[in-house]
Amino acid sequence: MTASWTTHAAARLENEHVVVRPVTEADREGIRAVAMDPDIWRYFVSAVETDADFETFFATNLADHAAGRRAVYTIVDKATGRIAGSMSYGNLVEADRRLEIGWSWLGRDFRGKGINHWAKALLLAHAFEVLDAERVEFKTDVLNVQARKGLRNIGATEEGVLRSFNYMPGGRRRDAIFYSVLRAEWPEVRAALAVGPKQAVAHA
Repeated sequence: MTASWTTHAAARLENEHVVVRPVTEADREGIRAVAMDPDIWRYFVSAVETDADFETFFATNLADHAAGRRAVYTIVDKATGRIAGSMSYGNLVEADRRLEIGWSWLGRDFRGKGINHWAKALLLAHAFEVLDAERVEFKTDVLNVQARKGLRNIGATEEGVLRSFNYMPGGRRRDAIFYSVLRAEWPEVRAALAVGPKQAVAHA
């Protein structure tokens, strides 16, 4: 990241549903409480199965955030006041006005409640309206049907599959499918996101 995005990418974002704020050491135990669920990591490029795995995972989040490799966010559910999961900006290329939203996961108690929708709405708005991005991209495992549906439901456009993209835990080679939202599309996507997750699904 250059100084501009280093300064402005990580910010406290909030709507009536969620708070999305930069990760800190104080989040360690709250994140641990929801992260020790193998279902979360089924399609991730790393797995959190043991306390040692979690310590490595959390240390990586802090290090990446501090170094500017990613802007790592903790998601707080306003209805309960609890940490619900995490999401990040990464692959930030300010010269090309391009970044990725990813590294997204939610604890079991927080899935299917619209939290992913509202958190991504905040990060998309910050990307286009504060960082002045031209392109926001997403990628996931081609096998991750739920994530692909979720990306379509927030208005992202499916672009294509990069075959044999990377290794997964256990040695499988993942085919990665890419999605994006462009600046020209943002007003329409923003309007659809504002309707809410259930209604947005119905119109996807």
